[in-house]
Amino acid sequence: MNTKVRLAVMNFLEFAVWGAYLTCMGNYLGSAGLGEQISWFYAIQGIVSIFMPTLMGIVADKYMQPQRVLGLCHLAAGAFMLVCWWMGVQAGFGQELPNKSLFIVMYTLSVAFFMPTIALANTTAFSILKDNGLDTVKDFPPIRVLGTIGFIATMWFVNCAVWEDGSFSFTLAENAHKFQYTYMQFFVSGVLSIALCAYCFTLPECKLKKQEAGQQRSLVESLGLNAFKLFKTKKMALFFIFSALLGMCLQVTNGYAGPFITSFKGNPEFADTFAANNATLLTSISQISEALCILMIPFFLKRYGIKVVMLMSMFAWVFRFGFFGVGNPAMPGVLLFVLSCIVYGVAFDFFNVSGGIFVDQECASDIKASAQGLFMMMTNGLGATIGTLAAGEIVNHFCQWQDGYLLGVEESGWQTCWFIFAAFALVVGVSFALVFNPDRNRK
Repeated sequence: MNTKVRLAVMNFLEFAVWGAYLTCMGNYLGSAGLGEQISWFYAIQGIVSIFMPTLMGIVADKYMQPQRVLGLCHLAAGAFMLVCWWMGVQAGFGQELPNKSLFIVMYTLSVAFFMPTIALANTTAFSILKDNGLDTVKDFPPIRVLGTIGFIATMWFVNCAVWEDGSFSFTLAENAHKFQYTYMQFFVSGVLSIALCAYCFTLPECKLKKQEAGQQRSLVESLGLNAFKLFKTKKMALFFIFSALLGMCLQVTNGYAGPFITSFKGNPEFADTFAANNATLLTSISQISEALCILMIPFFLKRYGIKVVMLMSMFAWVFRFGFFGVGNPAMPGVLLFVLSCIVYGVAFDFFNVSGGIFVDQECASDIKASAQGLFMMMTNGLGATIGTLAAGEIVNHFCQWQDGYLLGVEESGWQTCWFIFAAFALVVGVSFALVFNPDRNRK
């Protein structure tokens, strides 16, 4: 099989695992008695990303080939996710979990092993592409776009898949046992994760860089912490700092877009709208936009450089949140929801994918996996943790759960939340424009 096709399959499965639950988990948590802890479930992804991607990156740089580390991480992540599914089965459809603490522990262990795989998948792809004489800037984005397609595929699947009265079917109707409202989303994720584990061990080798004879290693090098030396360079230090700040936006809509749109079902004026009853399907437009925007990255990154590309991402987040604040599920307000989903492609890709390419270009060959792990630590770790917990406090202050829906305490509750998030992204974007000035000959 063609090398690029094999890597595309890897990326498809990598993000299909995540797409099965990331954007619709909030709806299930509300019915399982964990609605007020939604922010913590998304923050857990950030907390484990503070250290797990870096640790697994060190292993992949020094001790085990990255594609094998990737496979083993997916084996563990899938196994723990299936335990979450089984706990839901034992509780039953629409029932509160009897042992919420154990469920949280199993979920935490699953994401602890999943989050490093995002950086490991990048490292594996970059290594194999270079070993085959291919250009990462030109050839990686079309491969990565299959990851977004995988994410979309499982989003659509769990939005429409129904398990009711012992039978399986697909429907867009409301009041059915759709996967997006049940524990079945965890089953889909777990099975795909274990399948990817098996696939990883069929990929070409990514040989580790051997230490030269007589070369002495410092303690920092022996522990694989070389990547942290990147902070000594002003350009890279600023890049990682602003990556963390922008990372504060990453999980906000993943955690709250679904409950927000679904909350309109509690309003008779919007209860029967397609958007309110198919929040996961609507928000999948975000991933469709993401798939298209990935293909534009080589052009923008080579022509304008990392600063302009990241600025475009930052201001796209302003519109992402702002459109949610002024839209609603009925016409013409739903068009603003659609616009929010469209700009998400720029908001996410022009930061995450371009940032990964930038880090790969800027660091030495013997710390590439560690550097990708460091990028993940700053974005999905520190940034996402702080941002998600802060967003949770804001949402819990202005909104509350009523009859299974997360409704504003006052009529403008949700709108206030989205405008606060938009204002933060605007401040980050303006600050970045003023202080980050990378070498213009490195684009």
